[in-house]
Amino acid sequence: MGDTEKDRLASSVADRHSEFEQALAGDRRKYPTREFRLFAEAARRYVEKTASDEMIHRAVIAAVHGLVAYLRVERKRIPAEVLVEAERLECLVFLGYDPHFDGDEPPGL
Repeated sequence: MGDTEKDRLASSVADRHSEFEQALAGDRRKYPTREFRLFAEAARRYVEKTASDEMIHRAVIAAVHGLVAYLRVERKRIPAEVLVEAERLECLVFLGYDPHFDGDEPPGL
């Protein structure tokens, strides 16, 4: 994969993160779950396409680093699925593995 493709994917993550933050700042009554899902999909796509790379794009790091802590501080009521997915994204980006098996459980569980 070329650098331009990586930059495009990272830009998509940053754009979706920006849209999510704007939605958070907008309507205080309804949590912007849709915008968060779009951001999470873009981040997973980036991780999937760049899994063999040693370095992570700065825009992706800025969007995902501290995401769980930020979400917990930003609002009192957060859908559980959002926190689970945020933790999953942090693991995928920084540790390189998915902590949720979803059908790939080890034998005996």
